[in-house]
Amino acid sequence: MSDDNHFIREDPWRIFRIMSEFVDSFQTMSQVGPAVTIFGSARTKPADKYYRAAQEIAKGLAKHNLAVVTGGGPGIMEAANKGASHASGKSVGLNIELPHEQSGNRFANVPIHFHYFFARKVCFVKYSLGFVYMPGGFGTLDELFEVLTLVQTQRIPQFPLILFGREHWKGLLAWMKSRLEKDGHISPGDLGLLKITDDVAEVIEIIRDYERRVGPPGSLPVAFA
Repeated sequence: MSDDNHFIREDPWRIFRIMSEFVDSFQTMSQVGPAVTIFGSARTKPADKYYRAAQEIAKGLAKHNLAVVTGGGPGIMEAANKGASHASGKSVGLNIELPHEQSGNRFANVPIHFHYFFARKVCFVKYSLGFVYMPGGFGTLDELFEVLTLVQTQRIPQFPLILFGREHWKGLLAWMKSRLEKDGHISPGDLGLLKITDDVAEVIEIIRDYERRVGPPGSLPVAFA
């Protein structure tokens, strides 16, 4: 089969699948209300201190009527979904189909399934008023720098971007300060877009303070409007 015939047979139909993911997810997420996304490693175990912290953060957010959004998988995602669901809150899991690592957790009471990473990423950002980054790997770093870039370039509002776990994040912040800022690759003050803490209560207060400052749910800024 020629490349042209392959395109005619495959790519146009792929566009419809992409459209359906956006339509279905937007329809569901638009009913969730103000939400906070929590990112972190899929490999974190329940005995880990960051698993417990993610659960407590999510529980606290849910008690203040904020939906909790995660990638829907195990580890930190499971912890956050568990905390939100145990507090009788909206616990959203944006699960992605992966061949080995990812499988949906049972604590997401609003599950949405994706085939495409980019469609999933849009939903993380479009419907959240704050982002919490627990320790994680490449995926967590990908989400951190993507959202940070959108805020830096003013493509989305200056939502709270919270790094939880000083021990985990301090090396990265020091490198960004000594290399990116010093060499002029970012502007002075850009690192101020990030907050770092080890305090569960502080995370919740930062998010609530932002929500109070921008107004009631109907007036909250919407990313990618």
